Amino acid sequence: MRIGLHTSIAGALERSATTAAELGANTFQIFSSSPRQWKASVPSASAIKLLNAAREKFDLTPLVIHDNYLINLASANEGIRKESIEAFRGELVRGIAMGAEYLVAHPGNYKGQTIEQGIFHFLQGVAAAADGLVFDKLMLLVECTAGAGAQIGGRLEELHAIREYAAQMTHLPVGFCLDTCHLLVSGYDIATEDGFKKTVAEADRILGLDHVRVIHANDSKGALGSHMDRHEHIGQGYIGLDGFRRILTHPKLRNKAFILETPVDHEGDDQRNLDTLKLLWKKKSTTTTKSS
Repeated sequence: MRIGLHTSIAGALERSATTAAELGANTFQIFSSSPRQWKASVPSASAIKLLNAAREKFDLTPLVIHDNYLINLASANEGIRKESIEAFRGELVRGIAMGAEYLVAHPGNYKGQTIEQGIFHFLQGVAAAADGLVFDKLMLLVECTAGAGAQIGGRLEELHAIREYAAQMTHLPVGFCLDTCHLLVSGYDIATEDGFKKTVAEADRILGLDHVRVIHANDSKGALGSHMDRHEHIGQGYIGLDGFRRILTHPKLRNKAFILETPVDHEGDDQRNLDTLKLLWKKKSTTTTKSS
């Protein structure tokens, strides 16, 4: 079982890995550079070597990179798309250099266009950014969104369309990242037992669960269908402890990497949220073992 969290690269790239290990994680997510600037350089070879040494020492896998907040490959604005393509190429180059397994990206905002045009621009941008690059193990994971306004990715069908057309437009492998908060607020009732079963079946039918590699484990401050993208501490939101117990122990989801993106309101919040996830998984696993 891979359970981890988003850690900071501030100070040293290696520190993101050691922080994850100190908290008891065995997978982690990072920004490869500042999430609020367009241009960034590739970390030095020595910094990457130290990062990978720490990953090997502490069995931290996979390494997930989240792209920066400025990128909007789906934009109707040609200038924004151009800058986004350049920034996204930088994300791919850094991901390859670091030996990351996954790069998570939101599909973007299509305001001023049809959603079909937005999806096309996103894929066109991905293809342009990936052109000429050689991918060893790096895979792009398109993340589901809260579906607010003109966001792409609020419906599983939109993610499916992205992967289907991506196969015709780019050699970059494409899979999916599902965010629990985003699923709930976009209308998928993962908080109840019946709703969760239905959502898993739907995700398997539309996306293929084999293509879902990472799950962002976030409780939600917003209610079902609210489209409010505000993460909450595990067990304190509308998904709740029982909801996360079902998610963590579902037989078709156990091989996914669970990554926390919960808020840090007080010192120790990361540790508490991580411990809660691990405890929910262990309790159910112990019960299942004893009953079997």
